[in-house]
Amino acid sequence: MALNEITRAAILASVAEYDRLGPDAFLHRYGFGPSRTYLLRIDGKEYDSKAVVGVAHGHLPGREPLGSDEFSGGKDHAAKLLRNLGFEVVVRAAN
Repeated sequence: MALNEITRAAILASVAEYDRLGPDAFLHRYGFGPSRTYLLRIDGKEYDSKAVVGVAHGHLPGREPLGSDEFSGGKDHAAKLLRNLGFEVVVRAAN
């Protein structure tokens, strides 16, 4: 498993699945909770960044989605990958 194998196209495929299933079903299907800090923002919509990255791994040829316990969603991991791929990552507003 290497996060750096994940492509922009795999992220977009994961986002399309997120949109199709809806946030709750997407998170439940893949065993993720809501992002605590970082959100992926595309066209004004926000997505749970770690879940999107984990599922994107499964959109690579011959790969399976990553589980939430297999990598970090923090600023030096999933959020950094998304930024490196040219995506906007925002900090979740405090409630």
